[in-house]
Amino acid sequence: MILRGTFFSTTLEMETGCAILVPNRVLTRKDHKVAYLLHGLCGRSGDWLDYTQLPVYAEEYNVIFVMPEVARSFYTDMVFGQKFFSFVADELPTVVQSVFRVSQDREDAMVLGASIGGYGALKCAFSRPERYGACGALSPACLFLKEGLERQRLHGKTEAMEQRYGKRLLNDFEAIFGADLVWRPEDDVLELAKKIPPGTAGPTCYVACGAEDFLRDEVRRFAEEMALQHLDFRYQEWPGAHDWRFFNTALERALQILLGGTEAPETSSENP
Repeated sequence: MILRGTFFSTTLEMETGCAILVPNRVLTRKDHKVAYLLHGLCGRSGDWLDYTQLPVYAEEYNVIFVMPEVARSFYTDMVFGQKFFSFVADELPTVVQSVFRVSQDREDAMVLGASIGGYGALKCAFSRPERYGACGALSPACLFLKEGLERQRLHGKTEAMEQRYGKRLLNDFEAIFGADLVWRPEDDVLELAKKIPPGTAGPTCYVACGAEDFLRDEVRRFAEEMALQHLDFRYQEWPGAHDWRFFNTALERALQILLGGTEAPETSSENP
């Protein structure tokens, strides 16, 4: 079953798009696993359905996939805009549990995404470890947020900055973090990971990146930092770029690892 439509969000105070994929074999059952699958910066709720083999993966792993739409919010409660993080992390799971027959156990809930959606997935999992048992971040962006904000504060909207990041992206950051581009620890995924107390049940985390991805060095650096934390974390890297061909393969490998199915093949950079 594939559902595409809108519903009214009380958090956003507006209608918002959402796509939901329910495997055929689970239509008459209950307490099934659920995965919140997040789109990238320029994406929408239907991207994963349109550009990957998601319906095949859903049937194979018996997972209900929920794909929200958050515009260019970076999965953040914006200074000048809507509270998209609160919507995805808190309201959406409540709506899904009230409408669909999904399990309410954290071990049966995961959050995944690619690019900015990967950042959003990490942010949700590390902010709400009591809600999400697993997280998959595929070529995640914005991993060192403080440095990015400092760079924009220092250089401003110069021609060089616009050429490097795009005028639209610089405007996005001001809408999200305010004109002063204030860094907040609740938006920084590494800071959030560090705040999960040792000995508590943190999310199992899987990160992947393509060897030719323009974000590779940043993702490798993040993996090195995460290796120092106490969380269950795994990083894989193999040839690929920042595109749907890589995201499709990475999604399958993430599900293999996080759901305990067939082990994903070893790759060229397991622990960079």
